[in-house]
Amino acid sequence: MAVAVLGESSSLTRAAQAKERQKNSPAPVAGATNPDPVDQEYEKLLELDDAAQEDVDKWIRDAKAFEVKGSSLPEAMLKSKIEQRFGEVKKSYETFLQLHPKHAKARLAYGSFLNDIQDDGAAVTHWEKARELDPSNPAAWNNLANHYGHRGPIKKAFEYYDKAIELNPKEAVYLQNLATTVYLFRDDAMGHYHITEDQVFAKALDLYRQALKLDPKNFPLATDLAQSYYGIKPLRTKEALEAWEYAAKVANDNIEREGVYLHMARVELNSGMFDAARQHINIVTNQMYDVLKGRLTRNLAEKESKAKKGDSPEAGNTLGTLSSDAFKPSTSGLGTRRDPAK
Repeated sequence: MAVAVLGESSSLTRAAQAKERQKNSPAPVAGATNPDPVDQEYEKLLELDDAAQEDVDKWIRDAKAFEVKGSSLPEAMLKSKIEQRFGEVKKSYETFLQLHPKHAKARLAYGSFLNDIQDDGAAVTHWEKARELDPSNPAAWNNLANHYGHRGPIKKAFEYYDKAIELNPKEAVYLQNLATTVYLFRDDAMGHYHITEDQVFAKALDLYRQALKLDPKNFPLATDLAQSYYGIKPLRTKEALEAWEYAAKVANDNIEREGVYLHMARVELNSGMFDAARQHINIVTNQMYDVLKGRLTRNLAEKESKAKKGDSPEAGNTLGTLSSDAFKPSTSGLGTRRDPAK
């Protein structure tokens, strides 16, 4: 884990959904005495979904805590308990959709629920139905693009992200998702957009920057942008360090901040900035980074030795020294949306 903690994909998804739900909940109308009973039922359904997710998250946290103490609920019992809780939610969604099969928001929400419980095939079915019922809904296009980004065809992911952004260009998650997909699938992006590899990098960076302007305090987004520079040769040292400095400013705690310092040290030692790299390594004190610090320290000593002997530094030699998927944007963190953006 290089930048701790970028966040689990499920938590990112739930946070995105909660944000979208809050944004799209209709404001109370003064003097209104007859609220739509279907909307009320739908809101209760979302509350049931949220409550179940919170319960399961708590059970899993508690199980891990008890396991550390040497005692925990048997895995089979925990699994059964979770399945039963989610089964209640699933039944409620299905009952609602039997009564209101053309409710696009419920289709979208149910798809996100199914995706969260790893039933992605059924999730796609409901997202596709939501898109058919309301093609102006960018959330459905985004969620389907996430699926195609993982499962293919990648071309469809590009098309669907582009459509989501066209419908709502002010949603940071859509821009971030497309940036990540463009960055990771560079050959496909070159073919789809008819651009060069340099232009692919430029497109990904621009999308990340647009997203960050819309959501400037988003630490995972800031680190996605910064990590993108690892793929660009030659390394753009100044731009990369500026991106990591920004990530450090928006870090949520010292653990995240120290992870950023190690990234900065990595960029610096591969650029011959040995004193700066040493300073950033020494700032890090959290024991969780001891292994990474050790690797960087050894690499720093090796590069300094070569430099003193007159050997030219080769940046590529240590690009893999902090081996982790966190060194590149990850499709596991692609944000979904539960309710349609307006």
